[in-house]
Amino acid sequence: MNKTTDTRADNGIEYSSFSGWIERPTDFAPPLEGGITADVVVVGGGYLGMATALRLAERGVDVALLESEFCGWGAASRNAGYLTNTLAGDAQMLAAMHPWRLRRVIQFADGSVNYSDGLIDRLGIDCDYERTGNVIAAVTRGQLKRSRWNAQILANAGADAEFVDGKEFGLPTAFLGGIYERPGGLLNPGKYARGLRSALLNSQAKVFEHSPVGSIQPTSTGVTVTTARGRVHAERLVIANNAHSRDLAISPRNMTAPLWVTLVETEPIDPERLRETGWTSRVGISTHHLVLESFRITPRNTIIFGVRQPETARGVLGARTPDPGVVADLVRGFRARFPTLHDVAPQRAWGGWIAMTASWFPVAGEADKNIYYAVACNGHGLAQGPYLGSLLADRLCGDEVSDDLQAVWRARPRFAPSPASSPTAVRAAWRLDRFSDLLDRRVR
Repeated sequence: MNKTTDTRADNGIEYSSFSGWIERPTDFAPPLEGGITADVVVVGGGYLGMATALRLAERGVDVALLESEFCGWGAASRNAGYLTNTLAGDAQMLAAMHPWRLRRVIQFADGSVNYSDGLIDRLGIDCDYERTGNVIAAVTRGQLKRSRWNAQILANAGADAEFVDGKEFGLPTAFLGGIYERPGGLLNPGKYARGLRSALLNSQAKVFEHSPVGSIQPTSTGVTVTTARGRVHAERLVIANNAHSRDLAISPRNMTAPLWVTLVETEPIDPERLRETGWTSRVGISTHHLVLESFRITPRNTIIFGVRQPETARGVLGARTPDPGVVADLVRGFRARFPTLHDVAPQRAWGGWIAMTASWFPVAGEADKNIYYAVACNGHGLAQGPYLGSLLADRLCGDEVSDDLQAVWRARPRFAPSPASSPTAVRAAWRLDRFSDLLDRRVR
């Protein structure tokens, strides 16, 4: 990591404007210069964009990918590393809002984990992958009751999920139980992104990094994409830059609402102290709060925790370091969940932009003639991004539309604003979560 430009220190914590998982690459692909042609141009070099371009190249399509920084620069290298079939949102709420779609989207989510699991093996990506599964855990009795109900809803809809008791399953003592989602597990997302990038750079795809898009113009024969020093004319375009899609005028309005999510990593912890917390299963944990808290152990025996207090977008999305106030709140949450580790110091913090959709489901569709979009995020893009990209690539190659792609396809690119991602809603959710925590402690 470039210490002079990427980090600053505050109260013993290293604040990074990139990621705590990996260093920046040094083998950048050249920026686009002059004019080129392609069958398909992909905008965005995250999991989704890289997987789309890689699949198209593997199938013999002349594809060009444009990335404003370097492939994997965004959320792909910054997330917590949960490979999971989890859907964003509460299962009971999703069942009420989308009763006919839930089973199909769950099938898509399961397919996402299976695809990404296989992709890691096929490409030989060394990303510290541990097939532990993950748990959506309860920290209050109210959450525990909801966990039982939601586990049944998910199982009835076809999810590979079951309710587990916290102590019997090997969760830390603060976590009473929850929904164990068996597929997937934990990995280093930066190494995973780097592996996808390496495969892409070694493919027949034309990859251009440090090539931010200036304009996109539909033409009678396709679309022309212009950058600062070049342009691509292609028959078709794929918008695959998730949270940053709002920066493109041609993207469907209200398709995504960006949220900044912060992660904190502790100093290394003695393995015996970790076992004494009761966390013998080593599964990844997220909580049943309105805004989840996440906790996971890394191979270096640190704990990475985050979310809890996301921040809404103000102005242009770009590189930034975490807010010290948000980091302090995350550390308070960590201390509350792990009181026996009260003396374990936070070591570094970083964050990134994620895209939230109004439905909380991944979406894909055709924004205009020959212009396609796909969003696989809502906090679960690590599994969903590569799979959705591959499905969209197959469709562009003329394959019959799969059931899993149909489950998230929007025939009309019309989206209502997402009130749940407004500044007022985000702040209210944080307050309600803290109130429920306090109320549960008082009742006990």
